[in-house]
Amino acid sequence: MQHPPATVAEAAAKITELTGIARKPTQVRRFLKRLGMAPRKVAAIPAKADVQAQQEFKVQILEPKLEEAKTGQRAVYFVDAAHFVLAPFLGIVWCFARLFVKAPSGRQRFNVLGALHAITKEVVTVTNDTYITAQQVCELLDRLAALNPNVPISVVLDNARYQRCALVEAHARQLQIELLFLPSYSPNLNLIERFWKYVKKECLYSKYYPTFAEFKRAISTCLVQAPIQDKTKLQSLLSLRFQVFEPNPKVAA
Repeated sequence: MQHPPATVAEAAAKITELTGIARKPTQVRRFLKRLGMAPRKVAAIPAKADVQAQQEFKVQILEPKLEEAKTGQRAVYFVDAAHFVLAPFLGIVWCFARLFVKAPSGRQRFNVLGALHAITKEVVTVTNDTYITAQQVCELLDRLAALNPNVPISVVLDNARYQRCALVEAHARQLQIELLFLPSYSPNLNLIERFWKYVKKECLYSKYYPTFAEFKRAISTCLVQAPIQDKTKLQSLLSLRFQVFEPNPKVAA
């Protein structure tokens, strides 16, 4: 269906237009459910994404490395940076009256360059309050090499300039770390993207931190404790199943 209805009322109007039969919202809702339809949040595909390149990367490069990782023959990490700004992160809560949360006025930023282990879900980080550069990427690679001295290492990362540069590539060769660069516009193939959403939901949404120090402390604590305290949830959230799309997806005009 290229133009699905956004609401039950819209579906009811379309049914009346096509058949001349008027149905109440409750009847239409039941009818749609019998057809197997359900209200679903619309997801975005980056307009410039090459879905064929994504599929080839997933099948030919990523999945073979992950199979080796499952048997302990290789360490695979997904790398990306998150930039947490001390600003309101509003969310949804169940309550009797609308809840108001204080909004910090500062715009300070806590940068986290993270590497998520594909199997254990442990996260290795390099953090600062300024900028993430190639130097921080090299520092992260050093830490990964120290943690995995006896197995080959593969790192999945995007094409950010500070990651895909001569300094980082040379340092990776020196450490014998394989860099696997994702096709452009492919956040759906980077597992750590899901982890960043988890961190925001757990320690930022609908919360107020009076100081930047407390803001950073909450994020840092979450990064350390999550793989231990929320291991079951993360195993499900960070499963090695990746969203892929049809080469020519049908989208609404």
